[in-house]
Amino acid sequence: MPPPLVYIGPELAAYGFGEGHPFGPDRMNAFWQEALRQGLHKNVSMTAPVMATRAAIERFHTPEYVTRVIELSISGEGFLDYGDTPAFTGVYEAAATVVGTVLAAAEEALTGHHRRCFIPIAGLHHARRNSAAGFCVFNDADTLIETLRSKYGIRRIAYVDIDAHHGDGVFYAFEADPDLCIIDIHEDGAHLYPGTGSADETGVGCAAGSKLNIPLKPGANDEDILRIWPDAEALIRRSEPEFIIFQCGADSIANDPITHLRLTPTAHAHVASRLCTIADEYCNGRLIALGGGGYNRENLARAWCAVLKTLLQGC
Repeated sequence: MPPPLVYIGPELAAYGFGEGHPFGPDRMNAFWQEALRQGLHKNVSMTAPVMATRAAIERFHTPEYVTRVIELSISGEGFLDYGDTPAFTGVYEAAATVVGTVLAAAEEALTGHHRRCFIPIAGLHHARRNSAAGFCVFNDADTLIETLRSKYGIRRIAYVDIDAHHGDGVFYAFEADPDLCIIDIHEDGAHLYPGTGSADETGVGCAAGSKLNIPLKPGANDEDILRIWPDAEALIRRSEPEFIIFQCGADSIANDPITHLRLTPTAHAHVASRLCTIADEYCNGRLIALGGGGYNRENLARAWCAVLKTLLQGC
């Protein structure tokens, strides 16, 4: 199998809300400096980010919302939601680059050139079709799902999210979709934004039972992940996915400044390893990992490198 493909470049790093913001533009470099320190760059392939077309973004987002993002991107003022996600000059181009890079990675995976890909600044799982939310302008995962269906004819997809925050923008967009298996392991919404993702939310209508929300109490650790993972893996296997999307948010690592879980990068490596095995068995190896959240720079660097190192196994 070809080595994992990693997308690195200033255009991707530009997705951030200013120095000092939890989601600042320094996050990609924090990861990459650790990857260099560990020597991971010697064994992976690297390529530049890609900006999505407006038409590609509108596979998921409404034209009216995209127009609003463009207008605020020009002015550089105001908020794209109710106060969490500020506009800045060039925010449209930065957000479109996140989407375009994820779509480019999918094409690489589907052509077999690089079946495993890692995009550090991606996994913006709170954005809705018609609005931003929680630092997320465009939802790259949702746009990827729509693209896999409309452009490539892929129906059965597994979306696995271990970010501390519930991926509400993905879950509620597809809660009635029986062909999208969702595994979302997150901090209990009673303690953390966005306050959703209860265990009894398993999909609606014909999609009932195709989703698994696993809320964790503050302080949950790696042992909790190991305990619950077999049920998650069983559901993924039953769905027989053709493609796997892994949102590996690092804000679930202990000492993140805005969350309360106590995982270590070992948990991220474990989930990545199991997903690689499933991808090899069901998806011809096709797996894309999206960096997601993470606001302690040392944490995100170690967690994402643990995922990348795991993606290298078997290549």
